[in-house]
Amino acid sequence: MYTLDELQRIVKSCYRCPLSKSRTNVVFGEGNPRAKLMFVGEGPGFNEDRMGRPFVGRAGQLLDRMIEAIDLKRGEVYITNIVKCRPPNNRNPLESESDICIEFLRWQVKIIDPTIIVCLGAVAARNIIDENFKITKERGIWINRGKYHIIATYHPAALLRDESKKKEAWEDFKKIREKYNEV
Repeated sequence: MYTLDELQRIVKSCYRCPLSKSRTNVVFGEGNPRAKLMFVGEGPGFNEDRMGRPFVGRAGQLLDRMIEAIDLKRGEVYITNIVKCRPPNNRNPLESESDICIEFLRWQVKIIDPTIIVCLGAVAARNIIDENFKITKERGIWINRGKYHIIATYHPAALLRDESKKKEAWEDFKKIREKYNEV
């Protein structure tokens, strides 16, 4: 089994898909390497690619506030994405790109061993929960897979585009905090 540092070195030298050709930095993930709670987004955006860190732009600032609202700190959780390189123009990752990169996410989950996995947005939910996942209909519902408790909520970028979704996202985050207290 790899350590997180070994896996990060492997991912940083990956050129298995076209996204690697246009990246500035690999955005591996960051946070507590023993976190009970892992957040998974779809892929890095412009700021993330530039800085090599996940969720550092406006959506990341909102995610930080949401995490703090449930009495946690960013450093207590682990934050990563389905794909580790920025898709052009911040488009959603293609299925072929996700299929190649999901192996790295599986290793991250195995190494970090969280109890709770939060899918941020439909892309993450379709890759982790079910390929036909509908975020507006199925968000906020717990799915148990082995020892993992998995839930999907809106991506923070979606909340910035449509503030009417913030109330539902807040309800999801309260459920996440309740589950965090249980496990």
